[in-house]
Amino acid sequence: MINVAGVDEVGRGPLAGAVVAAAVILDPQKAIIGLNDSKKLTEKKREALSIEIKEKALSWCIARAEVEEIDAINILQATLLAMKRAVEGLDIQPDHVQIDGNRCPEMDYSMEAIVQGDGLIPAISAASIIAKVARDNEMKEWDKVYPEYGFAAHKGYPTKQHREALITYGVTPIHRRSFAPVKKQLTQ
Repeated sequence: MINVAGVDEVGRGPLAGAVVAAAVILDPQKAIIGLNDSKKLTEKKREALSIEIKEKALSWCIARAEVEEIDAINILQATLLAMKRAVEGLDIQPDHVQIDGNRCPEMDYSMEAIVQGDGLIPAISAASIIAKVARDNEMKEWDKVYPEYGFAAHKGYPTKQHREALITYGVTPIHRRSFAPVKKQLTQ
């Protein structure tokens, strides 16, 4: 049997929080119905599927690149780093890695980048789902620490509410200082 890992990330666009990636090797003997691009699923459906994926997959790993890493090496490099960490964290070595997007991290694996793979390849869909649920839950926890920012609602993305909170309350330790709206606040 060839073990193929699907990889995806969540959180390239937000102004706050880590970028989170996941790698999943599905078990061909255990079907998971309803896999799709995480953005096309309801929060409730994603949460249910995340539990099912973790129970049925042969192997899965969630990894991240922190805000400090994003600011130090840029969001693209941090995304590739998180993806690499996710693949390296699998407890089964994949024979092949399918990555959502148009770039692959530097790793010694047979790999391919698949644009919009999160809607086409079940293992990438699974990775998309568990990464999104993990990151969303993290941002809900940050919402308890910084309730005035509304992280539970917008998950750190640059919504009107978030940009206004940045202006009113300033920059938190979880904000990405290299991102223009945050950088602008720091120079005010």
